[in-house]
Amino acid sequence: MMNGLVSYLDSIRARDPAPRSRWEILLYPGVWALFFHRIAHWLFNGQMFFFARFVNHLSRWLTAIDIHPGARIGKNFFVDHGFTVIGETSLIGDNVTIYQCVTLGGSNPTNGKGGKRHPTLEDNVIIGSGAQVIGPITVGERARVGANAVVTDDVPEGATMIGLKARSTLVPAETWLREFIPYGTPCDEPCEPTGNIERIDSLEEELANLRAELDALRVERETVSKKSGTDN
Repeated sequence: MMNGLVSYLDSIRARDPAPRSRWEILLYPGVWALFFHRIAHWLFNGQMFFFARFVNHLSRWLTAIDIHPGARIGKNFFVDHGFTVIGETSLIGDNVTIYQCVTLGGSNPTNGKGGKRHPTLEDNVIIGSGAQVIGPITVGERARVGANAVVTDDVPEGATMIGLKARSTLVPAETWLREFIPYGTPCDEPCEPTGNIERIDSLEEELANLRAELDALRVERETVSKKSGTDN
């Protein structure tokens, strides 16, 4: 059990350079939220729903992280900071990282449909701060959801999703996603296809040419005006 705890704390340290020791990580709200969730989930599986909810309520009050007791969570799950909501039928794999203010939300409650209503996050997924992942969709292994993205469709394995509504940047994971990406948002590598960059360069060149022509017309007009004044 102690080895498992040490391994878990080390997995967090590998994703967060801030802590100076494992003891410091033990104070993280995400660690305590997962601890309470393990208890609440055990109670939930035992159909002790009131007590499961009570533990969930206590955890939410202490950590600002709301994980429904029914959610199933794998190994080395890390919520970096609080104000995150994880719904009842969410299924989270191993080594998943979620940043602050994320919602793993359910489908429309007014349709009266039960069953799987919340997202499935496969192994090594990263969800950036403020992202909203909604409905019974699957976020593929090693996929990244950028900050403030809204995802309502399945995410392919290794894709990076950005925007509102989120779209894939179509950057193959095997080409550069070989390390942990903080906040699920690449900063050094280009996110957009290079064709867009070429299009911007072309538009800037066209704008420069139009400005040059406008300056030439202005000079010609001033020259004609001065010449007319001299003739008079």
